[in-house]
Amino acid sequence: MAPKDKMVEKWEKIRKQIQVKLGQEVFNSWFGRLKLETATGGVAVHSVPTAFLKTWINSHYREVLLEMWQKEEASILRVEIAIRSAVRRHLITKDTANKANKNNGAPGGAENQSSPLFKTTHKSIERFTSGFNERTSGFAGSPLDPRHTFASFIEGKSNRIVFAAARSVAEDEKNAMRFNPLFIHATVGIGKTHLLQAIAWEARRRNPRLKVLYLTAEYFMWRFATAIRDKTALSLKESLRDIDLLLIDDMQFLQGKAIQQEFCHLLNELIDSARQVVVAADRPPTELESLDDRVKSRLKGGVTLDMELPDYDLRKAILNSRYEEAKSEQPNLEIPEDIRHYVARQVTTSCRDVEGAFNQLLVQHKFSDSPMGFEELDKMLGHLVRSQDTKRVRIEDIQKIVARQFNVSRNDLLSNRRTRVIVRPRQVAMYLSKVMTPRSLPEIGRRFGGRDHTTVLHAVRKIESMSADDQQLAREIELLKRLILE
Repeated sequence: MAPKDKMVEKWEKIRKQIQVKLGQEVFNSWFGRLKLETATGGVAVHSVPTAFLKTWINSHYREVLLEMWQKEEASILRVEIAIRSAVRRHLITKDTANKANKNNGAPGGAENQSSPLFKTTHKSIERFTSGFNERTSGFAGSPLDPRHTFASFIEGKSNRIVFAAARSVAEDEKNAMRFNPLFIHATVGIGKTHLLQAIAWEARRRNPRLKVLYLTAEYFMWRFATAIRDKTALSLKESLRDIDLLLIDDMQFLQGKAIQQEFCHLLNELIDSARQVVVAADRPPTELESLDDRVKSRLKGGVTLDMELPDYDLRKAILNSRYEEAKSEQPNLEIPEDIRHYVARQVTTSCRDVEGAFNQLLVQHKFSDSPMGFEELDKMLGHLVRSQDTKRVRIEDIQKIVARQFNVSRNDLLSNRRTRVIVRPRQVAMYLSKVMTPRSLPEIGRRFGGRDHTTVLHAVRKIESMSADDQQLAREIELLKRLILE
């Protein structure tokens, strides 16, 4: 049976399972017109005839769909819903492009340059992998930005320790092995990716023969899924064991039991062989709920460092550095010291936001004839300043506040008790966890005493439905949201 026919057969099984799980009425309403378009490269692409269906399935059933796919086909890591006409156009365009590539002698297949994972040129990939042996060069890794070096990284009080540890690893100092694995965590836009890529560039500059591999967790997942599909997993594992320095970015996105097991084996082998591993994520290992306990344990066995939010001095240094760069290209550029000072005071969320604010200043300077006053500056920076108001919400915080408001204990919410006095606050807490955090349904279920994702889904729908009709409940939920965000 051809691979495509196998996927179609598996899709038919999944459709039947959905029918049983959700009932005939729900199936007819939302899944009756859902079709499988492709299932390759770790992604199952489905299509529906309307934008409304796409939005509804994405909002309410996407995670259910992914879980059922993974039960039938472990290589599927993501599901996508598209509007039917758009899918047809894409497939026609892709088919035309593939024919053109063949006529021009261009490489085809899942790993050609049309993939968004291969946005760098062949030359840049070859330049980075030139020191790899023949087997390793087939796994080029994620693209590196040549701007992300230690020289361009701006050091400050909030990142000084992490910066020093990163340099120690890149320079292969004798005590660097004490940092193995080195785990760097910080919220978005603080500079984790910059530091990881700087380690890669510096390590290869110092020793061109060193086998260095930088990967995002999503690329690692995709590559392993592709290798499993193509039955080349064994050779892929062998090539990875030869790496001298492995850098994994966005660890929070590593999903799937089989993929995590492979990563754990790789981690153990590299560390036990005195090869260096550096990992970055948006939170510490203990808070990566989706990670296997063995992976978390190994990650905690090295050194975990936190990159803090940039203080005023670092924000000002970033603005001054960008100003000097821009002024070298535009000698007439004038952004007064008091304006830079004001921006550094106002935009406090991340280094990336500070750079975004500077870009806004450049645009204003280019297209405005008059100097900018502080009132205009406030308007221009409004979206960046307002973003400070968003607080990172944890499921534990939601559980504590809901338990307190409903006069039950947090342990009650995690228990198997099903009395009405416990069930309602538990459902409210699950609902708030879904709407106020980026956690998936399975992750939320695990944080509520190991419950199944369908229990969480039921709770979310139940509270959504009840709060639409019950104004008192709606007010209670709004109050809880305010308490959680305080």
